[in-house]
Amino acid sequence: MSYSQKNTDTLATITEALSQQTVDRLKQLLPHLSTSEKPTRKAEIIALIEQHLQGKKLQSLWQQLDSLQQAAVAEVVHSLDSQFDAGRFLAKYGALPNFGSRSSYGTQQTTSPLGLFLYGDIMPLELKQRLQKLVPPPISMKLKSSKDIPPTIEQRWQEFNYDTRKRIQRVQQIPLEQGLRERSAPQELLAVLRLIDAGKVSVSEKTRLPSAATLKALTPLLEGSDYYTDIQKKDNPPAYQEIGSLRAFGWAMLVQAGGLAELSGKKLKMTKAGQKALTAAPEQTLKTLWKKWLKTKILDEFRRINAIKGQTGKGQRSMTAVGGRREAIAGALGDCPVNQWVEVDEFFRYMQGSDYEFEITRNPWNLYLCDPQYGSLGYEGFHDWSMLQGRYVLCLLFEYAATLGMVDVAYISPVGARDDYDDNWGVDDLEFLSRYDGLLYFRLTPLGAYCLNLEADYTPAPLEIRPVLRVLPNREIVAVSDSLTAADVLALEIYAQKVSDAVWRLDLTTLLKAVAEGRSVEELAEFLKARSSEPLPQTVEQFLADMQSRSGSLKDVGTGRIIQCSDPALAALIANDSRTKKYCFLAGESRLVVPVASETKFRNALQKLGYSLPKLS
Repeated sequence: MSYSQKNTDTLATITEALSQQTVDRLKQLLPHLSTSEKPTRKAEIIALIEQHLQGKKLQSLWQQLDSLQQAAVAEVVHSLDSQFDAGRFLAKYGALPNFGSRSSYGTQQTTSPLGLFLYGDIMPLELKQRLQKLVPPPISMKLKSSKDIPPTIEQRWQEFNYDTRKRIQRVQQIPLEQGLRERSAPQELLAVLRLIDAGKVSVSEKTRLPSAATLKALTPLLEGSDYYTDIQKKDNPPAYQEIGSLRAFGWAMLVQAGGLAELSGKKLKMTKAGQKALTAAPEQTLKTLWKKWLKTKILDEFRRINAIKGQTGKGQRSMTAVGGRREAIAGALGDCPVNQWVEVDEFFRYMQGSDYEFEITRNPWNLYLCDPQYGSLGYEGFHDWSMLQGRYVLCLLFEYAATLGMVDVAYISPVGARDDYDDNWGVDDLEFLSRYDGLLYFRLTPLGAYCLNLEADYTPAPLEIRPVLRVLPNREIVAVSDSLTAADVLALEIYAQKVSDAVWRLDLTTLLKAVAEGRSVEELAEFLKARSSEPLPQTVEQFLADMQSRSGSLKDVGTGRIIQCSDPALAALIANDSRTKKYCFLAGESRLVVPVASETKFRNALQKLGYSLPKLS
């Protein structure tokens, strides 16, 4: 059985459509006409049907259709082409219309009135034009969302008992992990940039993919570590396939695609844009990274679906452009309500039933699971939307949108999370089709709405009020609740010196180091107030105020070039002349400092003054 590609045929006239039908097929349509005539010759039958496909008789035929059949006609009449899209219709309405009955061999036995409007899955253009004034537009697609999600998910899987030589069915309530990304993403961005600036991020010169050592170095910088670093230590189905990194990998690719870092040998180095991002508003940088990712060709995210083979070589030529895929998903993401959870399968349904269509490949025969012959996805029924388009959506949301803080995510282990590939050939050893299979829900954040241009401005979300700490007058911070999260501990260790398992102390050296790395004293004060069970002591308030004053006393205004003049008089002349003073300033008696950004203008102005500055060799 071959994979059925989308039909691109068109039928111009009703006569053309009817002429392509067999006599037996045409006779099946006659009972739906309001006539007692029973012609037997093909030309006579066609003429009779044509008479009923116009004017009031056409309106009467339309009214004979049930609601689902009318919806099918409406979808075609008000679409850009003339083809009935069964997959899209099923996603939107939950059922397919009645076309008639078929035998066990697939041959048409009876035909419903819908057969007068659609021939195969095509509506003649002539008939479509007649129906445009008669048929109202179809209902619009609606996306379901909810404020809350369940704390656990029931999951079923099988284990093989080697003693009994039988498979055992397991049923378990799996905790639904949450990754709340809006506040974490800006801090992770700065941490990643600092690691790059320290020369500790290596990528492949050919593929630009991060090395294993880089992923290992990036993971501890992520709030709460990467998604699946510790999940297998909990009560989840055991995983033998490697899940690997998601956010660490995503950050390494995003900073390259966004122009914040570039390859130098085998390591990434900061660009000017990357240096600027260390002090810029993080939400603007994150928005820029998303925009540039939509257009980048540095990576086809589908390559991260390792179990689906055939994407290279001959198969690569039939893969579709990534830009169109991303734009479709971004468009659908923009329809999601802010701060409302959306089930991933519901998002799939919404995309299929709306105008957010995209393809992964132009030839599914090139893609396969396990074996290129028996496991080819070109066979009918060997893949559905969720296996190709759906896995791409999961990757883009989980590894890139969530990494940038645009969506919060709720997930379980990918092991056994999806079964849409279970009937394929040779998949018995696959515990999951992709590392992203465990993503079950996501929630568009206000930061995501800003990145998608749904909102013109963005205000960072306030910290959740949760009294789990007590701040003492001696600047010690004590954990007073078991509800202290890993993210809380991470925040404390950035600013304070750890004294014991449950005690930290605000330390001048540690805090100064945090400020030097781009953290702010205001952020620390906000965190302590949100986590403290009591108002901050006066001594701590004074300490923070003093640190705030110190941190604002000095400002890095950028790099400059030092120019040595032959004598103080020349230095004073250049520093005060109307043509050059805008681009330099005195630094001692005989030296000038010229900001790098003004160097060219300074040299031009200097020549007008009658002097020239040789370039360094």
